[in-house]
Amino acid sequence: MDTGNFKLELIPGDKIFTIIPLLRQLDGEISTEILEQRLKGMVEEGYKCLGVYDENKLIGVSGLWILTKYYVGKHIEPDNVVIHSDYRGRGIGKLMMNWIFDYARSMGCDASELNCYVSNPEGVKFWVNSGYKIIGYHFQKKLG
Repeated sequence: MDTGNFKLELIPGDKIFTIIPLLRQLDGEISTEILEQRLKGMVEEGYKCLGVYDENKLIGVSGLWILTKYYVGKHIEPDNVVIHSDYRGRGIGKLMMNWIFDYARSMGCDASELNCYVSNPEGVKFWVNSGYKIIGYHFQKKLG
């Protein structure tokens, strides 16, 4: 899909490490070595990643998981959606979501679910404006 100056496409698994600079905008505390290990494992487990390019510059990413859960059926989960700070407010998030929803439909998905940090009010606003409803809490427990 090519939308104006921006090109949206799945990033091949062998190029997945190109997303690391954008992931750093979410969490700069995780080492590159650990990010590479985790991304490698994620790709092996079915992880896909949408990339948004301005010419050859990667300016946005969204991880994608396709899952089936009994309460919602087959669905897509956008994960770690990041747009380079220089490109925010230009409608790229909406372009990404339209691409993701079209992709999800082509994969037989009935819905989309995601997580958003409570400390990210801009993200919460974006997701609500994109038609998502807040239906629960996300919990995590470290096992180490």
